[in-house]
Amino acid sequence: MNDTADHRLRSAWTPEAGGAAALPPHAVRWLTRRIGPLSPAAPAAPASAFVVPPSRLPAAARAALVDAVGAGHVLDGESERLGRAGGMSYLDLLRRRYPGGLAVPDAVVVPGDPDEVQRVVDACVAHDVGVVPFGGGTSVVGGVAALRGDKAAVIALDLERLDRLVSVDRTSRLAVFQAGVRGPDAQRLLAAHGLTLGHVPQSFERATLGGFAATRSAGQASSGYGRFEDMVQGVRLATPSGPWRLGVAPASAAGPNLRALAVGSEGTLGVITEVTVRVRPSPERERYEGFVLRGWQHATEVVRALAQNGLLADVTRVSDVDETEVTLALKGGFATKALRRYLAARRVHEPCLLILGWHGPAPQRARALRLLKAAGAVPLGRAPGEAWRHGRFSGPRQRDALLDLGVCVETLETATHWSRLRELYDEVRVALHGALDRPVVMCHISHAYETGASLYFTVLAARDPHDPFGQWERAKRAASEAISERGRGTITHHHAVGVDHAPYLRAEIGDVGVSVLAAAKQAADPKGVLNPGKLGL
Repeated sequence: MNDTADHRLRSAWTPEAGGAAALPPHAVRWLTRRIGPLSPAAPAAPASAFVVPPSRLPAAARAALVDAVGAGHVLDGESERLGRAGGMSYLDLLRRRYPGGLAVPDAVVVPGDPDEVQRVVDACVAHDVGVVPFGGGTSVVGGVAALRGDKAAVIALDLERLDRLVSVDRTSRLAVFQAGVRGPDAQRLLAAHGLTLGHVPQSFERATLGGFAATRSAGQASSGYGRFEDMVQGVRLATPSGPWRLGVAPASAAGPNLRALAVGSEGTLGVITEVTVRVRPSPERERYEGFVLRGWQHATEVVRALAQNGLLADVTRVSDVDETEVTLALKGGFATKALRRYLAARRVHEPCLLILGWHGPAPQRARALRLLKAAGAVPLGRAPGEAWRHGRFSGPRQRDALLDLGVCVETLETATHWSRLRELYDEVRVALHGALDRPVVMCHISHAYETGASLYFTVLAARDPHDPFGQWERAKRAASEAISERGRGTITHHHAVGVDHAPYLRAEIGDVGVSVLAAAKQAADPKGVLNPGKLGL
């Protein structure tokens, strides 16, 4: 891999596809009116700006790793190591604009199959070297940070060569994938069999199936297909205590569900090398459409009614007033002005955009439309839905453009029960507005359940050029404390725990829960080589 390209891969979301999605001038003008003047931006620094410390990997450990995977797959060049240094959070990307503080692994090891992964883990145990499993590198919570813990060295275990569809069982609707398969490749491989996974998170373009499983990922279509943990029927892991396979039947009462323990373990109990997933026939057609609801409180009540009456579309997403305003501001033009007039004529003064995406026949659609009509929803037709589908993965590229302009832009998410939803929404907004100067705080629900829903916040503020890191760290801490206080909601609905959320885990799972995790860690990884510092372990 070219050294420069390898570094650029981690400096922005998709530089190989043209880089940041530049904002139109009218959007920039609107943004500066809302958040204030922007300071000169700090561009992504070239590789030469980084001081990469020499590898601390002992010679004996390196020799053992070469023996496990071959000399060509143990990489210790500066660029290769920089390329796997951290994830894709706002702070991760800032560290590439303000060089310094980047945790760089001592080597990158790229095994070719599950057996080689086990040999790598065994070698690291023998030489007391930390192992950070690395898939698409899309973590936004420090999940792939190359922390050493108490180890003399740490490697990034890159699973990119584990890229095979191992088998398809059409009768049982199961597929076995190696863990390094990326989202688009999984979709392509299944499409050849007339099948689909139906898992499309915003990280879809880059993230891997192993990463989806390790973090309990939720996709944009999870209302129809379920979260990724619902899809996982079996896992294969390489652990310091030996190979581990789970999942032999569609359901079981054979003690606690250890498969559920492995899924979501974030690389701390074992390296996921294969995932058996439930698949479904590819839908013959998809239909996306948009509606406008009057006000956030009413909008959440409508989504609750859809969820509790079994009428959710495969994609069900509703934006609050601020996110709807930003959506319209970014679009601009005559169509947006006409839409505003159309809504004003119908006395919709606090519009909340609802997107519904139906995959396949969708027999519940007619009933859902009747419910929406009774609730006063204003139909917008298919154009807004198709526009959302077309741009569904553009958020990270837009973030790159905002970073280039000097904007502090980041997301955070949570979930709670319906009875607490408004309180949690209000408290997080208050916390963010109190911690930042003139921010735009947007929110949407993209995952709804019979008992509750997720809240996904996006924050825009003028970047503080004097303390850009502390600016967001204070805001994230304030929001996390608002979420965690009095058990209002989960500290993470689908971004996982990693490093960033570890301080709030005990409050959510209790002292006994922390002890159970520690006991599992001791059983699977007694020397603590796997992903040091993640999940608080």
